[in-house]
Amino acid sequence: MDLLEIFKALSNRTRLDILRRLKDPVNSFPPQDEGDVHTVGVCVSSIQEGVGLSQSTVSDYLATLQRAGLIEVRRIGQWTYYKRNEEAINALAERIGKDL
Repeated sequence: MDLLEIFKALSNRTRLDILRRLKDPVNSFPPQDEGDVHTVGVCVSSIQEGVGLSQSTVSDYLATLQRAGLIEVRRIGQWTYYKRNEEAINALAERIGKDL
């Protein structure tokens, strides 16, 4: 776990907002056609619509969160779905409690 990479990812207000919204995807993003958002994740187009930014910006933000290990990615056909990596987030919280 690279704390510097994680804190860089969280230093952007919109990336932090996306991560917070993914905690409650049903109430935070528009409905989607494919699968349960808790199991499959949220489609990038729903995330984009929810935050109101361009798809390229949202994709860049999601890639940053993924590199930091804070979200998981799943491809189904041509669609990409994102959900929080709760295990990594819990480990981060524990580490912050010990180290800081």
